[in-house]
Amino acid sequence: MKKIVMALCLMSSQVAHIAHAAPDEDLTGTLKKIKEKGVLVLGVRDSTKPFSYLNDKQSYEGYAVDLCLAIAKNIQRKLGVSQLTISMLPVTSSSRIPLIQNGTVDIECGNTTNTAERQNIVEFSPTYYVSGSRILSKRSSNIKTLADLRGKKLAINSGTTHIKMVSTLNDEQKLGIDIIASRDTAEGMLLVETGRAAAFINDDIVLASLAGGSKISSELVVGKEALSVEPFGLIYRKNDPAFKQIVDTSISTIFKSGDINKIYAKWFQSPALPHGQNLNWPMSPETQAAIAKITNSPNPADYAAIPKEQLSTIKKK
Repeated sequence: MKKIVMALCLMSSQVAHIAHAAPDEDLTGTLKKIKEKGVLVLGVRDSTKPFSYLNDKQSYEGYAVDLCLAIAKNIQRKLGVSQLTISMLPVTSSSRIPLIQNGTVDIECGNTTNTAERQNIVEFSPTYYVSGSRILSKRSSNIKTLADLRGKKLAINSGTTHIKMVSTLNDEQKLGIDIIASRDTAEGMLLVETGRAAAFINDDIVLASLAGGSKISSELVVGKEALSVEPFGLIYRKNDPAFKQIVDTSISTIFKSGDINKIYAKWFQSPALPHGQNLNWPMSPETQAAIAKITNSPNPADYAAIPKEQLSTIKKK
């Protein structure tokens, strides 16, 4: 497990804002912990492009990481420190929530789906991306739907919403699918590439990035059928109103200012990924809706596409 540490410094022109920093005696919860240790711990992923991944220079970056770093700057100003150490700790689908709960990780910067069940144990930021579960397979297998996987091996990351959903459908439809719990996206992808699994289910954009970066990319296809709606949020500890205010305000400001469009374009519509990979993935109507009407709802119905005439509420900068 590779832990990366970096220092976040405020420029001299920004130090004036520190005058409004909260006194130490007023700090509680996560903010108090960060101030005492001088470290903010971000949970990051090794292979979930474009949200959070380990690049060729052995540092973590991505769409969700950029959002977390913006939050970190506001935490730094709130604490009134000229330098804050950022520790990037790799997590997996299975370890992310326990590491948030036990205080090891302060914010997880990945692609975690917001569900009502998870909201009972962790807090979610406003939704910053809406995805869908899809199937990745080799073209030669001609797998287009879940029913096409009847009696075959299917890789799904352990600890994800996908594994619960497919397990239920597998039982209800009596498909006899042999589910292989992969540790992470890299392993799930490898299982398909090597023929040890007929398919891999994950978030559509993650699958697209994996397929595009694969050595056998021409042999792979991402299915058109969306099995679910997955609203993504950054996660952190519950019952911490001061920390929640910083997270929510930071994300809301990025949305309302239009800066989210620049960040999105960087990771989804430009060659920012390793080896110049460009996903060419326009912002979906569902993600546009989440940005225009800020929410951390776990209900898929709340992410219905908004009418075109209302899209003007999303600032273009």
